[in-house]
Amino acid sequence: MIRTIIAGTALIAELLTPSHVAGGPAASAVQSAAQVTAADAAPFIGDWTLNLQGQNGPGTFDLTVKVEKEKVVGEITGATLATQTIADVTRAGQSLVLSYTFNYEGNAVDAVVRLTPALEGKTDAQIDFAGGAYIMSGAATKKEKGK
Repeated sequence: MIRTIIAGTALIAELLTPSHVAGGPAASAVQSAAQVTAADAAPFIGDWTLNLQGQNGPGTFDLTVKVEKEKVVGEITGATLATQTIADVTRAGQSLVLSYTFNYEGNAVDAVVRLTPALEGKTDAQIDFAGGAYIMSGAATKKEKGK
């Protein structure tokens, strides 16, 4: 399923002009967000499971948010997605925003992960692929340590 999602995303990304992929509305919103500090990111630090739904069906991703050398960084992986390092971590309002680019069949695809606190201690999650070309939304669940 993830392969279908990524393939569809890559196809859409190819149809978009480079300015849409690299500098579209989603990229502009991330660029205007504030750089996050370890203290700001404290509620998000840890290992997460993202259970998301998109137009092509469900997808599950594992996300880690951590502090390395006083900088907030992340890693994301999925069933058919190799582990991607995320060095661009910002904050927009109450949301933690993690931006990265991955290579799919020779094409660079931008992705933006957004974690947002929700009601009753829950966390909403979204991944925006290729500047809005494909969006998956759902819930993020923090994994318990030792599991």
